[in-house]
Amino acid sequence: MPGLRTLSTGTVLAMLVAPFAGSAAGPVPQQSAGAHAGTGAACTRHVANPRSLAAIQPGDVVCFSTVSKTSRLHITKSGTADKPITYSGKGQQVGGIDIDASYVVVDGYTMTKPSAPGIELHGDNVTVQNNTVTAPKGDDGDGLRFFGNNLIIQHNTISKTDNSTGAHADCMQTFATGDDDVASQHVLIDSNRCEQVDNMCLIGEGPNSEAGDGSGIGVSQDWTFSNNYCQTQQASQTLMIDDIQHLTVTGNTWAAGPDHAIGLQNHSTDAHVNDNKLDPSIKCEVGIDSSSKKGYQGPTPRCDP
Repeated sequence: MPGLRTLSTGTVLAMLVAPFAGSAAGPVPQQSAGAHAGTGAACTRHVANPRSLAAIQPGDVVCFSTVSKTSRLHITKSGTADKPITYSGKGQQVGGIDIDASYVVVDGYTMTKPSAPGIELHGDNVTVQNNTVTAPKGDDGDGLRFFGNNLIIQHNTISKTDNSTGAHADCMQTFATGDDDVASQHVLIDSNRCEQVDNMCLIGEGPNSEAGDGSGIGVSQDWTFSNNYCQTQQASQTLMIDDIQHLTVTGNTWAAGPDHAIGLQNHSTDAHVNDNKLDPSIKCEVGIDSSSKKGYQGPTPRCDP
């Protein structure tokens, strides 16, 4: 994508939020990383339970009177470009969240030992914010997976992912392997907390990943990973980026001591890395292979990915 320029975090957030807001976005206030449940918009539509979707209209802020604390919450009704639907949890406990919708905001739910991934997102123009996922269980143990375009993942707290069962338990993950699990573009991941995460804070694999199971369809590109707190306890790196182009990594805190903070491999070109805070035990901030060096800006890579 020749000529793509790297934007500041505030600019990227304003651009991504604009389709939801219905008006020009103003300055983006900086808050501490992690969930701020209960700070969302007031409910405009009270619905008995997640099966009662008929009354929901574009632009509604939806609150469910009754949700199961152990079953997954399924978000399936979409808003529109100028009138997104906000699903407001205000701290409600659910057994996980599946999003299969577009033009929605999912805000302020709590999950304790949900089936993994705690949150799974398929859709375009989706914001996931202020949610708390603790100790996801089963499958590969991930806290959150995302697939789609124009996504904002912000102010979530994901903790206690567990590799002990043989899982590959990441805080966040995406890949591009088929019609449902598509390549993702224009993604902002900002001000989240990944605490006591056994595996990686983020692993992103594009459609031509080195794993060899990619769909070969589309491009994964234009991501910003900013202002996040990442505590990786067992993996060799905090971020593993494979076949993702035009990535900005800025303002993050690498709080634990993996071998290196960021791995860029398999044509992950045009990455920009700056202003991250490293745990003193991390001797190499960026590892990179020869195919990913084109357009790289940031600290001198000192190791392999």
